[in-house]
Amino acid sequence: MASPNIRLKGEKVILRRISLRDAQRFCRWLADPEVVNTLAAGDSSVPTLRAERDWIRQARREKNKVIFSIDTLDGVHIGSVSLFGINPRHRRAEYGVMIGDKRYWDQGCGTEAGRLMLGYGFRKLKLHRIYLHLIAYNFRGLRSYQKIGFRLEGRMRQHLWHHGYWHDRIAMGILGNEFIHTKQQTKKTYGR
Repeated sequence: MASPNIRLKGEKVILRRISLRDAQRFCRWLADPEVVNTLAAGDSSVPTLRAERDWIRQARREKNKVIFSIDTLDGVHIGSVSLFGINPRHRRAEYGVMIGDKRYWDQGCGTEAGRLMLGYGFRKLKLHRIYLHLIAYNFRGLRSYQKIGFRLEGRMRQHLWHHGYWHDRIAMGILGNEFIHTKQQTKKTYGR
């Protein structure tokens, strides 16, 4: 399920196919400890530009992954959102998002990108379930995921050793019918 050549447009962001031109920004973001502090890749080394371009090439070819770059409406690349580990038999995938440009934190860009990606996953890919894992201190991510409709499914106590402390890992998930219901409630509440 390689990254498709489509664009998904919201009120704040546009999702587009990830590009080799994005690699330099990804390297810069992945070198920022504040950005990677809440990512699964946070324990990895900073990629070289060549390694990041190779990763993008590979990601675009993978059958079980869809990754989009997130741009603002005026064309500023600010992050990425993905569905990976796509399992057609069980119709499930894992979700990930990163707003690497900190100027756009706490502005709803990640939340809107998430809604667009979940819509794509449930409608276009016909997924039944989308899930994620996050480190317990990622309060910004937790709020965003709850706004999209993810529900708490479990907590793995002291699962991750990070910055000299043990941290819990939180599991969340959403089913297709829950996403549709959440979207309908949003339309009723806000008149959209």
